[in-house]
Amino acid sequence: MSLVGAWAAVAVTVLLTVYGQIIIKMRVLQAGAIGSGLSDKLVFLAKIFLDPWVLSGLLGALLAGFSWMAAMTRLPLGVAYPFTSLAFILVVVLSAMLLHETIKPMQLAGIGLVICGLIVVARA
Repeated sequence: MSLVGAWAAVAVTVLLTVYGQIIIKMRVLQAGAIGSGLSDKLVFLAKIFLDPWVLSGLLGALLAGFSWMAAMTRLPLGVAYPFTSLAFILVVVLSAMLLHETIKPMQLAGIGLVICGLIVVARA
């Protein structure tokens, strides 16, 4: 795998991770509240787990793992791993856009710190 391919694998890892988080949240919201009894909880979890979209999110997580392993064949962990923090940024932004969640000022500050950290790591 080329160096460009390894960085592409890091990007695929991040994107698949974000996909899984967003799609699972969307489907859980659509499923409604979880019941209070044990049987209600089991039915809810079975319903969620058998949802094709949730399964696609879980498959995305599995594929993200494979992609990460491919990236690790070419990149040092200490260089590549900080870039997985891009998932944090993307999840916050997409949850605001798609799920209408509010981005709080401290989250914005955190995003700014993550970006600053990535700039430092990229220049190291």
